[in-house]
Amino acid sequence: MRALLSKAIGGPETLEMSELPDPTAAAGQVLVAVKACAINYPDVIIIEDKYQFKPPRPFAPGGEIAGVVESVGDGVTGWSVGDRIMGTIGHGGLAEKIVVDPARMYRLPAERSFAEGAALILTYGTTIHALLDRGHLKAGQTLLVLGAAGGVGLAAIELGKAFGARVVAAVSSEEKAAAAREAGADETLIYGRAPFDKDASKALAEQFKAAGGKAGYDVIYDPVGGDYAEPALRSIGWEGRYLVVGFPAGIPRLPLNLTLLKSCDVCGVFWGAFAARDPKANEAHVEHLFRLWAEGKISPRVTEVFPFERGGDAIAKMAARGAIGKLVVEIG
Repeated sequence: MRALLSKAIGGPETLEMSELPDPTAAAGQVLVAVKACAINYPDVIIIEDKYQFKPPRPFAPGGEIAGVVESVGDGVTGWSVGDRIMGTIGHGGLAEKIVVDPARMYRLPAERSFAEGAALILTYGTTIHALLDRGHLKAGQTLLVLGAAGGVGLAAIELGKAFGARVVAAVSSEEKAAAAREAGADETLIYGRAPFDKDASKALAEQFKAAGGKAGYDVIYDPVGGDYAEPALRSIGWEGRYLVVGFPAGIPRLPLNLTLLKSCDVCGVFWGAFAARDPKANEAHVEHLFRLWAEGKISPRVTEVFPFERGGDAIAKMAARGAIGKLVVEIG
């Protein structure tokens, strides 16, 4: 089989298309023929050895897949050859075949494409955990979403609206603002490119405050970090919840006096660890997502599909923070 491998630390240009022996499903495992693999920001940093987990090399990036069951190991029940699946695997998805733990798999609805299936679980799973478990978002509250046109950003808009919140979407261009509005954002604002000096940071804080209203934001969803974090935190409301989701713009340093003045919480969001520690709660969230998907309240926006040979280009586009919605690599 073919696999796009990281053999050395570096950017997407270091990935190599390679031939590997076909894997075999051992007891308790399922062999999946991968049809589509979604690209997410962790795929950018895992090949740079900057992610929480560092797989031994060589390895294929790609943590979110959809495909077809090719064989089933001893002891596996509930899955058969030919079943269409979707799921998260951490890494290894940019390969024609992969062995998967059945606990990480979900049935891909017949009416959904492989590209859609590959684009759902990671971004929406992260976001439903963030908004409900960490942010305690309630109907009628106000939610600020940074980086609102990316995969998790659009998921936050859709889920925020599904949960009855007023959603303000912050983005870096009018094109991205249009995508946020299409996803259901009540209001959009366009910010400049970091880095910001003191005056620019203050101006951005005022921009956030103006969109949030006098009471400020009940929940801030931040998958961006960097110089955007402090201005956003300054716009939070009394006892608000600031959700730390990711750092493509850099790891920020927050002045903790702001948390005292607003009596607010800064909450980390690590969905992978949550899913591993509390699989039943995560399973309930995924079932909730499937209901919302069936009702048309959420829908992964796959904006570009890359052929397998250009999988590195998809990761490069994600690294450049130029993606709107989800990028998917077609493999099968």
